[in-house]
This record gives sequence, structure tokens and C-alpha cells, in this order.
Amino acid sequence: MRRFILPAVIVAAILLGAAPALASTGKGQLYLNGQVVGTVVNPAATPNGGLDPLYEVTNGVSGQLGIAAVGPGTGGYHGGRWAVATVTFSQGVAPYLLTSAAAVQAAAAAGDVVVMRDTGADFRCPITQP
Repeated sequence: MRRFILPAVIVAAILLGAAPALASTGKGQLYLNGQVVGTVVNPAATPNGGLDPLYEVTNGVSGQLGIAAVGPGTGGYHGGRWAVATVTFSQGVAPYLLTSAAAVQAAAAAGDVVVMRDTGADFRCPITQP
């Protein structure tokens, strides 16, 4: 039994050490002021470090993307250092497409959605296409 434990521990240590190297950069999309823009998605978590508001809809319609409140060329953009807030449609409300921070705020004011800040989900992901 001991012959199997040590090799398993060594393999686990190697895989855990290699995990950051295996993480890859990809491309994604989100909404900015009603337009779809591109992003560079990389494994760069910044818990409690977000500056740029980003809304993630938890129970939206098919095709719903994240929603950036700021981006290149808008005031207050810090390069995609996202301060994540979840947006959840209220019970009894049929989800609809949200494509801007103004739409999220209007939906919240109408009671259609609940917006909750999630500081542990903050991350860095720059917008590549304004």
C-alpha cells in the first residue's frame, strides 16, 4: 500500500504545480453600451480588487453575455479590472436581454432584477474591441 501512496502524492504535487502553466488565455465577448465587444479572457482573479463595474446575469435569456458599465474611451475605465455584481431576475419575472449598465439599473429600479456585489469574483480581463 505504501508503494502506491508516495507515487500518488508526487504525481498530485506535479499536477498542482503545473496547473498555472496549463491555464490558457482565450477570447470572449460581453456587452458595452448595447454593443458586443471582444475581451481577452485570462486566469487573473483579483478578489476584492475590482474597479470597473461588470454585471453577470445568473438566470437570463439564452445568449445573455456579461455587461460592462465602462470600457475603452469611457470615463473611469481601468483596463478591465472588473468589480463583479450578479444580476438575478426576480421570481415571476420572465427574463429579457440586458445589454447595458443603464438597462440593468432600470431593471433593478423596476424590481425585475436583484443586483448583488460579489467581491470574491473580481477579475482582470481587458476589452479588445471597442
